[in-house]
Amino acid sequence: ALYLGTVIVGAAVRYWQNYITQIVGQQVMYELRMEVFTHLQRLAVAFFAGNPVGRLMTRITNDVDTLYEMVTSGVVTVFGDVFLLVGVVAAMVWLDWRLALVAFSVVPALVALTSWFQARSRESYRAIRIRIARINAYLNENLMGMSIVQLFNRERANAARFEDLNRDHLTAHLEAVWSFALFYPAVGFLGAVATALLIWYGGGQVVQHAVTLGVLIAFIQYTERFFRPIQDLAEKYNILQAAMASSERIFRVLDEPVTVEDPTDPAPLPRVRGQIEFRNVWFAYPATEPAGREEAGPPGEARSAPGRGEPPVPAGTDGWVLRGVSFAIRPGESVAFVGHTGAGKTSIINLITRFYDPQRGQVLVDGVDIRRYAQRDLRRHIGLVLQDVFLFSGTVASNIRLGNREISDDEIRRAAQFVNAHRFIEELPDRYATSVVERGATLSSGQRQLIAFARAISHNPEILLVLDEATSSVDTETELLIQEALQNVLRGRTSIIIAHRLSTIQNVDRILVLHKGRIVEEGTHRELLARGGIYTKLYQLQYRDQELRQTAAMGGDRATDARSE
Repeated sequence: ALYLGTVIVGAAVRYWQNYITQIVGQQVMYELRMEVFTHLQRLAVAFFAGNPVGRLMTRITNDVDTLYEMVTSGVVTVFGDVFLLVGVVAAMVWLDWRLALVAFSVVPALVALTSWFQARSRESYRAIRIRIARINAYLNENLMGMSIVQLFNRERANAARFEDLNRDHLTAHLEAVWSFALFYPAVGFLGAVATALLIWYGGGQVVQHAVTLGVLIAFIQYTERFFRPIQDLAEKYNILQAAMASSERIFRVLDEPVTVEDPTDPAPLPRVRGQIEFRNVWFAYPATEPAGREEAGPPGEARSAPGRGEPPVPAGTDGWVLRGVSFAIRPGESVAFVGHTGAGKTSIINLITRFYDPQRGQVLVDGVDIRRYAQRDLRRHIGLVLQDVFLFSGTVASNIRLGNREISDDEIRRAAQFVNAHRFIEELPDRYATSVVERGATLSSGQRQLIAFARAISHNPEILLVLDEATSSVDTETELLIQEALQNVLRGRTSIIIAHRLSTIQNVDRILVLHKGRIVEEGTHRELLARGGIYTKLYQLQYRDQELRQTAAMGGDRATDARSE
């Protein structure tokens, strides 16, 4: 009965130990994932420009799972082995301190061996985590661009590149395996040496009747028990080193500073009139560099030197993009920005939405520096439609609502009708409940653009609507559908448009011409053409063909009408 009771109690203790360990491990990993994800959402856009998605996904998935293995399998066992070692050492010293010294004579060699293994193991597992992150980043990039890969017959070249990454990962693993494979038998060898020394010295002591045979046999058994947990610790040490490498990468993300922060006492922003002003704004993008120097590739190009009379380029940036930009937009006014690629047009929008902060100058909304507003309050009044529309997995309705439960189904339909998206949505299999796959791959480019317009309208940015020209990648028929809606949307709202279409430029109140980060011309379409400056050259290069096509199309329509009459 006593034996049976002991077995039952032991089984119950092991059950609760495993249960509590798993519960604690899962809770710790849950909290850690939430902390990493929450912190990632607070980081500025510049951070994501320099860190591939695959690497960041590795932080939240693989690295956190490695820590879970440490919490559930490593820590408890390590504590048990340490307590066992302490008990064995105490028993050996209590039995005979001279035999204990003989047994512990190999400890210096054991310490040196452990230090070597620790250094090798740490570097190996750090290399493993880096290489798995590179594999995930490369895999994510190739899956996202699979159509381009197949179109340009890049399968073999990409497979060769993936093989190199995979082989690097294998090599890093083999180095870790080699270190452990050498350490484990080396500890066993030192244990055998300690046993041999005990038999040699202890045997002499037994012959001289200084030590009993029972004490010597006990010491030999204790010596085996002393080295067995050390070997077990070596195995658990692999888990701990892998966890340490993962924790370094996780906490490197958590330590990433939030460069665009809310003020401690934000100014209230219940409504927006729509007045926008730039005052002597100088802006440079941060140099894109992965979080973690060891993951970075070759160093980037040197920053561009400042021009004559310009302030010095800030450290850690790629050079000035906007140079002393100043302008004011009245409430309800529509303004188009035009210029060559790289002139700084999109940077204007990035600053207004506060994806970035300027290094010099101020961006004001309704006369207040936007850095005094909470980002959430500011962006609630901004409708942003980009050329590259991002749709989430879900339904058409959920992509228009985008998590705002205050937007009803009727408001979603009205927004879709307003931008002429309702017709094609009604033709989908499940209409507004139709499933949307990742990035909206089953929808055409024009359909994604219309959904993006409906999304912006349904959130009803009260006055301020910022548009990055979103009609540049749709077909002519779709463009005609949204042009009328676009004019209705812009009416009464402050509108900033990055212009690519002639029809958009002709209908705005004012055009600002950007050249090398400076505003060089300002006026209406006709006024700027009459000046014969940079806008005229841009018009001749970029917009003249559009005007000719529009004229030809109008002529064709008139001819068709004449024949019909």
